[in-house]
Amino acid sequence: MIFSEIPIYLASKSPRRKEMLKMLGIPFQTVNINLDEKIIRSHSPLKNVKRLADEKCKLALSEIKEGIVISADTIVVVDRKIIGKPSNKSDAKNILNQLSGRNHFVYTGFAVANKSSEKKILDYSKTEVFFRKITPTEIKNYISTGSPMDKAGAYGIQDDFGAVFVKRINGCYYNVIGFPVSKIYDALKSIV
Repeated sequence: MIFSEIPIYLASKSPRRKEMLKMLGIPFQTVNINLDEKIIRSHSPLKNVKRLADEKCKLALSEIKEGIVISADTIVVVDRKIIGKPSNKSDAKNILNQLSGRNHFVYTGFAVANKSSEKKILDYSKTEVFFRKITPTEIKNYISTGSPMDKAGAYGIQDDFGAVFVKRINGCYYNVIGFPVSKIYDALKSIV
């Protein structure tokens, strides 16, 4: 358990990130930030997720008086191409077809920063995910649930149906959800 005298803030609207931080038993508040999560195509996936997590963290720090901020950003990479959240149902279908029967990588960059001490940890996690072959009907049915629309790679490994696409993973399961719990917990311990 982590106990902090100062408030801890999660700079994320993601219900999954909130759920995972609650799972750790850490009291926290959310700070709403609006950042254009622009991918710079000439940058590596790692550089992009770390930059975006850092930008979110800096923005959140500017919104609070004191406290610790946790921020994160997740992307999916297939064939060295960065895939974010789908822009519409057609895009979700194209993404899922591209991932079907193949492997891809999920990167999550995260930042944990203490405004008072100005100490910050900027790190990442990378997980390889192997998809089984997905049928067109499965893709259509999954998209009809609306679930893929707010997720990098157009799927959620934690979803009732999205989970059946995943044959196996190599790395952190929680990273695929977008919040590498163990690494963030260790970073938070060293910041508090």
